[in-house]
Amino acid sequence: MKLHSDPASALNTVTAYGDGYVEVNRVRFEHAVVFGPEGDVVAWPVSSFEDVDAAAMEHVARPGAASLPEVVLIGTGARQRFLAPSLLRPLLKAGVGIEMMDTLAASRTYNILMAEGRRVVAALIPA
Repeated sequence: MKLHSDPASALNTVTAYGDGYVEVNRVRFEHAVVFGPEGDVVAWPVSSFEDVDAAAMEHVARPGAASLPEVVLIGTGARQRFLAPSLLRPLLKAGVGIEMMDTLAASRTYNILMAEGRRVVAALIPA
């Protein structure tokens, strides 16, 4: 499905998604990615939901960064799944909200929150 974006925006925007891919700023990714409104879109070192572990979660919020996101959206693939509480605990203790949803919903939600100026990070596994 194609999403409409504001071409004047310099912010990272999900511009399309579908079976096996996510498109950010009109660049197609067929692997998991992590990104916020600004900065690079980087590969997330997981190939499926089952690969998400503590090391993978460190890539999501980058605890050493100057500021943590308000919320992290985790796109879990074709259907909504939930991570073990132990994987979420470090972010929750730091006051970061975490939402898990299927990747298509996470993509749409990311665009809305990003457009509102929220400090949001998306970690998306293609559906």
